[in-house]
Amino acid sequence: MSPRQTTPQHDFFRGIWQENPVLIQMLGLCPALAVTNTTRNALVMGIATFFVLVGSSFLVSLVKKVVPNEVRISTYILIIATFVTVADMTLEALVPDTHKDLGAFIALIVVNCMILSRQEAFASKNTIGRSLLDAFGTGIGFIIAMLMMGVVREVLGAGTIFDVKVIPGNFEPWVIFVLPPGGFLTLGFWLLLLNWFQEKRAERAKVREWPEGVAEGRVA
Repeated sequence: MSPRQTTPQHDFFRGIWQENPVLIQMLGLCPALAVTNTTRNALVMGIATFFVLVGSSFLVSLVKKVVPNEVRISTYILIIATFVTVADMTLEALVPDTHKDLGAFIALIVVNCMILSRQEAFASKNTIGRSLLDAFGTGIGFIIAMLMMGVVREVLGAGTIFDVKVIPGNFEPWVIFVLPPGGFLTLGFWLLLLNWFQEKRAERAKVREWPEGVAEGRVA
């Protein structure tokens, strides 16, 4: 198998963890920092972005052979904008309060570089099935990252999750976590934790290789 070839399983799971759009690739940081002050906002934005990513990946893969190369980016943006409009109108009808809280950030899904990058790098070059697997995995990874941000910020900033109090009444909320600086602090915390975890895993891998090195005479 060449380095460029992947399995369907890899297409799906890659975006969830190995190439998580927010925590690894650092894409889609605008909503991850701006609207994750509550868990509800984080979840709704994640679901809306998931819908747009899956829908646009399906359509881009479907029409890739009939779209001229010169206008492919413009076509992708038009397709993405169509699904964003559907998501915007649906959220306004179903969850008007959350729609109001998210404000312009729903419309800004159009310029989310995570979505356009998946269309250009994957959906435009692969079958519909593989494109949907990639979109589902990346979308789920985005929702997970948004919830990781939203839960920490809401618990520390308000003592609640989905407006349900989870911390005793004598807890003094750290209001900074529901303000814009809290997004940067929370993202920095998660990146620090993930880097620490990866370093520990690399160290354990080296320890497991040590007996093999001794057996093969590579270690004096």
